[in-house]
Amino acid sequence: MAAFSFLPTLSSLPWLRWPAMILLALAVVALAAWGALALWFQLPAPVWMRGVVIAAWSLLALAALGTMLKLPATGAVSWSPPAFALCVITLLAWWSAVLPSHQRVWADDVQRMLESKVQGNQVTLNNVRNFSWRSESDYDVRWETRQYDLDHLVSADLLLSYWMGPAIAHTLVSFGFDDGRRLVFSLEIRKEKGERFSALGGFFRQFEQVIVAADESDIIRTRTNARGEDVYLYRLQLKPDQLRKVFLGYLGKAAQLHAEPSFYNTLTSNCTTIVFELARLLSPALPTDYRLLLSGYFADYAYDHGGLTPGYSFAALKTAGHITARARAAGPDDDYAKAIRKGVPGMTPGETD
Repeated sequence: MAAFSFLPTLSSLPWLRWPAMILLALAVVALAAWGALALWFQLPAPVWMRGVVIAAWSLLALAALGTMLKLPATGAVSWSPPAFALCVITLLAWWSAVLPSHQRVWADDVQRMLESKVQGNQVTLNNVRNFSWRSESDYDVRWETRQYDLDHLVSADLLLSYWMGPAIAHTLVSFGFDDGRRLVFSLEIRKEKGERFSALGGFFRQFEQVIVAADESDIIRTRTNARGEDVYLYRLQLKPDQLRKVFLGYLGKAAQLHAEPSFYNTLTSNCTTIVFELARLLSPALPTDYRLLLSGYFADYAYDHGGLTPGYSFAALKTAGHITARARAAGPDDDYAKAIRKGVPGMTPGETD
């Protein structure tokens, strides 16, 4: 096919032949790897059938590569490059038809989507999650309708929950009101029943995304207690108008996802990128940084750009903000929000006493 027809002409330019061949070979390898993973995560077929299709795809890619590089030992034949190119086109057409949906059998904790109504300063939220978790599989289901007055919004805290080493964490933001109530927003994968998170699958349209609004004793406790994750809490330095803008930003994102489903992406659309997007509404000049990809270091990024409590080193904030032990020790009759904030810099006396 045309994609490979230029190769013979390179004989007149020998110094270009091998660089061009190497680039083309790398492209074939990359397409073969991407296609195999796309088929694995999205082909609607039993595991054994997906394995057969991926094996056939990989053999065709290998034959095409052998032909282009003139490696007789591969058993390649002249028709393999055009056949592989045709399969690539077919695969891309199929991939474009893989669309997000709200119509699936969802896991209990993401079954409902947040709905909001804003009238001036008054906010009504439907489907606020307030589960009681005893383990990941043992819990009481409870969805609530809540009202908030944005004039009484006084604080926001950044939480990082570590579940896969120091570089990867789940990012949440908890908003505080002057009557002591808290509401946490979290962008999460919308799992189907029986489905588990896969960082690799997140690159291949395996999950839709959803904004969850939940009580702290639900969404934080399930991470520290039921899942055994390690959680850190930091007070964010936001003015009242900034608090309101970020809070409404989460509601706007939730409404957008409610109106039009969207895929989660491990790299470009996840729990950390939404916090960065909302932060850029407040400070458009915020730079991109590797710590936006390695979410476990996002608190360092926030500290470097003046987003955390001043007057402390980051190491001191991190040590004081390590809430895991306090969260696990908090009993059902304790004030959970106060218990986890004891000793965290930036808190007012009423938030910890």
